[in-house]
Amino acid sequence: MRLRDRACYLPAADALVLTDLHAGRAAASNVEFPLGERSDLTGRVAALLDEFAPAEVVVGGDLLQAFDRVPHGVGETVDRLRATADGAGADLVVTPGNHDSQLSAVYDGPAPAEYRLADGGTVVCHGHELPDADADRYVVGHDHPAVEIEGRKRPCYLVGEGAYRGADVVMLPAFTRLAAGVAVNGMGAADFASPLVTDPDVFRPVVWDEDAGEALDFPPLGELRRFL
Repeated sequence: MRLRDRACYLPAADALVLTDLHAGRAAASNVEFPLGERSDLTGRVAALLDEFAPAEVVVGGDLLQAFDRVPHGVGETVDRLRATADGAGADLVVTPGNHDSQLSAVYDGPAPAEYRLADGGTVVCHGHELPDADADRYVVGHDHPAVEIEGRKRPCYLVGEGAYRGADVVMLPAFTRLAAGVAVNGMGAADFASPLVTDPDVFRPVVWDEDAGEALDFPPLGELRRFL
């Protein structure tokens, strides 16, 4: 598994996975709309496609932000994301999240509740509900994890070996940079929105350091809390 810019590439499945794009979050905020949301999302996806050239791009839920309507411009953002994937020769698949009730209004591609990757053992889903499919590894989003170190909050991946029904769980940070992230430092199981996190202590945070160009692995939360 290779981590980059709040996403992950799984070589055995030849799939790029990202979650929680929340397209339309800028329009729903209390600031004026031109925050560059569309160019930020599509530009970063294009950069990931250039680097990994995956066969598939899988959005693990919450492609959209609004529950009850599609804000102006969101359809164009989704179209641009799909065109970006198509232009790189990658298929786009979306597993709906709890924010995606209006998904069919802007996206008519594959949208299974759970999606098994080509490696056969990895299932992508949003993580807001317990999955039906058995897997060796679940890749989810939903909680927007971040870790606070020396007073600075950084988006992080959470990796739990054997954390759910004996399967590994990889929780991705929110891909949108408009989400502040939720600091997991002191969170117990009841504080997580995803039911796949039953014992946070076994999950280790991983931070992608853009400046250094490397992933920084930390001890599992059960150990790390003593030093934070």
